[in-house]
Amino acid sequence: MVLGKYKTVVSARSTDKEILEKSQDGGIVTQLFVFALENGYIDGAIVTGIGDRPWKPRPYIATTKEEILAARGTKYNISPNISWIKEATRSFGLDKVGIVGTPCQMQAIRKGQLYPIGLREVPDKIALAIGIFCMENFPYKSIQQLVEDHAGQKMQAVKKMEIGKGKFWVYTERGNVVSLPLKITHKYEQPGCHVCLDYVANLGDISTGSVGSPDGWSTVFIRTKKGEEIWNRAIAAGCFETTPIDQVKPGLELVTKLANEKITKNKKYIEERASYGVNKGLRNPYI
Repeated sequence: MVLGKYKTVVSARSTDKEILEKSQDGGIVTQLFVFALENGYIDGAIVTGIGDRPWKPRPYIATTKEEILAARGTKYNISPNISWIKEATRSFGLDKVGIVGTPCQMQAIRKGQLYPIGLREVPDKIALAIGIFCMENFPYKSIQQLVEDHAGQKMQAVKKMEIGKGKFWVYTERGNVVSLPLKITHKYEQPGCHVCLDYVANLGDISTGSVGSPDGWSTVFIRTKKGEEIWNRAIAAGCFETTPIDQVKPGLELVTKLANEKITKNKKYIEERASYGVNKGLRNPYI
């Protein structure tokens, strides 16, 4: 089960033009958090904004629609969202927390709920966990190198980055578009990503990513009872337009292909590490 357990999967996008305007693809995470906030499912969400340098991610607590909207768009270096869980519940007093993160961060959340060492009174306050597809991530210096040295663009001039169609894309505010072959990016990846065997955030209540859906849309896996309830209510409220995944191209075939590629590649890396006593016995818990 390389795609994990799920109740349903669709291709979807937000119906809110304001959300779509600066969202990465279908605006799924932003729309879900806005709906969940406005309908009492969450009191606030841990999201990723821009820090003190261009495109350097910074987690913060969003308690209004405007603060959620300010976090739109993917940042291709890790944001320590998990570190803000206690901040959200204690300093901000939130009883129902939304959080978005990569597959490894979804694993951390679930481990924290099962074994709440250092997270006293926190586990039952995670009200909505949204996972995002992830093949690998990059340190900030690596992104800087890719954008400025390889793509020849200033970080402050970039309005969007994305990975798709076998390339790393950089879009600037003035309309320049530069694409780099992914083979260039591999040496810049975080080494820790090479032991991860989860591409589609199996442990989120809902997980989403652009792969498998047409441009401007996202593939969405509804995985838990909690995720299903919120998703169905959001659909009923007209927040999303959806298409069955088997009616779009490239569909689940590509999602499955990439998930398998990540597992196969990283299992080889894990086996190499195990040969000299590191990560011995590590396995994929999803298959």
